[in-house]
Amino acid sequence: MKIEFIKEKKEWNDFLKSVDDYDFYHTYDYHQITKSKSDEAVLIKYTNNNIFIGLPILIRKINGTSYYDAISVYGYSGPICSKTPINFDTSNFEKYLLDFFVEKNIISVFVRLNPYLEFQNILFTNLGESSYFGELSYLGKIVNINLTDSLEEQKQKYQKRIKTHINKASRLLTIKTAETNEDFEKFKILYSDNMKRLKAKKQYFFSDDYFEKLNTSKDFKTEVLLAFDNETGKAIAGAMFIKTNKMIQYHLSGTDEAFLHLNATKLIIDHMRLKASEEGYKNFNLGGGLGANENDSLFRFKSSFSDEYHPFFVWKLITNLKAYKEICRKNKINYKSSSFFPLYRLKEWE
Repeated sequence: MKIEFIKEKKEWNDFLKSVDDYDFYHTYDYHQITKSKSDEAVLIKYTNNNIFIGLPILIRKINGTSYYDAISVYGYSGPICSKTPINFDTSNFEKYLLDFFVEKNIISVFVRLNPYLEFQNILFTNLGESSYFGELSYLGKIVNINLTDSLEEQKQKYQKRIKTHINKASRLLTIKTAETNEDFEKFKILYSDNMKRLKAKKQYFFSDDYFEKLNTSKDFKTEVLLAFDNETGKAIAGAMFIKTNKMIQYHLSGTDEAFLHLNATKLIIDHMRLKASEEGYKNFNLGGGLGANENDSLFRFKSSFSDEYHPFFVWKLITNLKAYKEICRKNKINYKSSSFFPLYRLKEWE
């Protein structure tokens, strides 16, 4: 049994080839694309005979201290593993992983799990509870369109009003795949303007480099669909989808405010559903509400496409509570003032 620290692309990709399944959130390229300059992208590899478990994370320096913390990339990441038996004893994995965090002076860890991959909750259900402050928490539901259902079965799960909106939009709009630099520029503008309209936090605004690297990565396939208004010929909405193995993720989207009434995004999602089914994909993850909230408008929008939900969990760990509390104090944050994690970074998100 051993723990390894993988940072090079070839070793990272070799590990991905050895596991049963993974999503684009686990890839080397996505970690490089999303990390800040000061972050270190790492794949922690645990080996126990012929069983392999990998946990990709970003390790971050905590400014003004000798400590670090770790976080998964934004999205649905968590551990990936080889053929792990149902009765797998997690105790050694737990010991090696926790010892690793302590050895590296990592005082807190936050991991978003992937609801579509087996064994994730099994590996983290009790991890750190006995010796550290570890907690597996349910955040909410995410919406999936099951592409293994027939097209008719998929459509039957649509809410009635969605069908009406899509039928109307299909008469007024044309959907095209973005292929040129001009097309991608249109999408970036639509997305950015949409975030401004929604008064989104700065973390939801991305650089040109981010979009360029997503579009050109060989680790996964990025596809952008644009909706054009038939009357004006203008691109009024767009959405970015990312395909890996048999999974499609609805990643980013934006709509021109003047054309919101045409419901273009609904038509785009429906178009991708048909396309992905034809291409043999199994799951089309639409995600959940803002902050995994099941009661907001974003979740209601997504759940109008399907009644198949998957539970979304996160894992939180504090390995050094004394240091955690002290950094909260230095940052003038009450230790119990919020559920945000890690709490000492709260002001970075405000």
